Amino acid sequence: MKNDTEYYYYYFENFTEDESGGPNCSYKSLQGSNIFLPLIYYLIFFTGFWGNLFVISVVMSKGKRAGRLVDTFVVNLALADLIFVLTLPLWAISSSQNNFWNFGPASDVLCKLSSYIISVNRFSNIFFLTCMSIDRYLAIVKLMDSKYLRSSRCIRITCAALWIISLVLGIPSLIYRKVEAYSNGQSCLEDNSSAVFLCMNLTMVLLTFVFPVLIIVLCYGSIIMHLNKHCVAAGNPRAEARRRHSLKMVLCIILAFVVSWLPFNIFKSITIILQLTNATLSCETLLWQSNGLLISCCLAFFNSCVNPAIYFFLDNHFRRRAALLYKSCPGKPKLLQGFNSSVSFTNGGTSESCGTSGGRTQLQTFQSEERTNL
Repeated sequence: MKNDTEYYYYYFENFTEDESGGPNCSYKSLQGSNIFLPLIYYLIFFTGFWGNLFVISVVMSKGKRAGRLVDTFVVNLALADLIFVLTLPLWAISSSQNNFWNFGPASDVLCKLSSYIISVNRFSNIFFLTCMSIDRYLAIVKLMDSKYLRSSRCIRITCAALWIISLVLGIPSLIYRKVEAYSNGQSCLEDNSSAVFLCMNLTMVLLTFVFPVLIIVLCYGSIIMHLNKHCVAAGNPRAEARRRHSLKMVLCIILAFVVSWLPFNIFKSITIILQLTNATLSCETLLWQSNGLLISCCLAFFNSCVNPAIYFFLDNHFRRRAALLYKSCPGKPKLLQGFNSSVSFTNGGTSESCGTSGGRTQLQTFQSEERTNL
């Protein structure tokens, strides 16, 4: 019997007051949360759905031979975000109903499945971003020693393995997430009464956020030191410029992920530790925790719709392919001419400059450069 226990419910955690003498707090949600939360989730849904679908279409439009190795991770990231945003309408409807989860006979299935997808998205995102950082490290610092590791076959196997690991790590959400019935409705909650589950959650924060971020920092620290040391070394200036530009794009994607998910992981870790220690909290502290998780959860969800903007504004290669896809949509017969005109550009940030002279030979040279898998 829960009696008068108050639930501080949010999309990843539910909180209970201390039944052994804790304060009897009345729950106060953020004013207007049943209005602005659905709007935020619908905004993330529409922008994330069309943005990630656009990314997948553009990257896959040229086929495997014309793509870069990093594009494999880009496609998998976009796919994970695309699947995730499909669950947001459910949470938007729940938010508009003061967090009650009323979807008829399918309520429990939708509760478990949507929570599972959120967990898998969270794990797969950080794993793919970590691999992108390692790929940049190998491409810039260990280029001559990493031909096998940076082969298309090896990267596809890596992505498949990361999907399997993410799907397995998300299983606790299927087991411990369920619909709890109340007198005036029902809510989709996690069973936080299990110390094993709480310890598992805390371990997941370390394994799927703290350690990957440390690996990313080490990779980029080594890359920056290498570039500073060999900035005037002899070599291919154009290839070096492309490596630096690709590095900047991946770094922005990773920074966006860390900024989005760091507040949530901090609040989540604090909450789990307090629950494991059975700490008696004041009403103000409970309210601070719940509101902090609510806001940080919204910020984390925004990460699923920012990557397409990063690709479009920072990745010249992506913009050129997007332009090609746009020109091919009406079914223009002279696509090659459009391609030749699109590669005639000068970019100050990457020091790349290609002309249209040279005909077939220059086109082959450009395509060969694109296949250097930077």
